[in-house]
Amino acid sequence: MAKSKDAKKEVKKKPAKTDKEKKAAKLEKKKNSYD
Repeated sequence: MAKSKDAKKEVKKKPAKTDKEKKAAKLEKKKNSYD
């Protein structure tokens, strides 16, 4: 459990690796806001 929590923190700290990932994240946020 502790390891996965640390991993999630690391992911949040790092910027999106690629433009594709950034776009995907934006789309996800839009989808979530509509729900």
